[in-house]
Amino acid sequence: MAVKKSTATTVKAETVVATQAAPVAVAPVEVKTGAAEVKATVASSPVVEKLQETVADVQKSVSEIVSKLTKTQTEVSTNMDKVIKGAEEFVAFGQANVEAFMKSSQILASGLQDLGKHVAATAQAQYDEAVANAKALTSVKSVKEAFDLQTSLAKAGFEKALAETGKLTDASVKLAEQVSAPIAARVTVAVEKFGKAA
Repeated sequence: MAVKKSTATTVKAETVVATQAAPVAVAPVEVKTGAAEVKATVASSPVVEKLQETVADVQKSVSEIVSKLTKTQTEVSTNMDKVIKGAEEFVAFGQANVEAFMKSSQILASGLQDLGKHVAATAQAQYDEAVANAKALTSVKSVKEAFDLQTSLAKAGFEKALAETGKLTDASVKLAEQVSAPIAARVTVAVEKFGKAA
């Protein structure tokens, strides 16, 4: 508590004396007290000491509260940053998964189209060969020649069918590998990312 410094304090007082007739004014009286005496009296007062202790306690409490609020704010800010980063990573991860499935679907559609073209070309070739075989059979002159021609045609047809089945199987396996590659890559990323977190 601050005390105004001055060398002396002047107190003026008017004394009024009451009489029966009328009040009479008396000249002002000056009382001089030194500032040091007032300051010493105020400083040694138990009320002032208690007030100073209370102010010190309040300052200490406010300081602790400010410190705790600052710490809490820092922790909340850090945790929010982590939550936001986690949400962003989750969204990016999900988006990459969708992109992988879309790429896989595109590869599958393109591959099935290519397989369909291959099957159609094979079917056309078999039809053309069957027409040629029928013409060849109509031009035979004996049963033995027909039997021999039919045997050789059946053997050639079986070998071609076996070769075409092998080609179709290889193309299907290759297509399955291409279709599963983007999804397998995402599974690998998921295992790495979530295996680390666990």
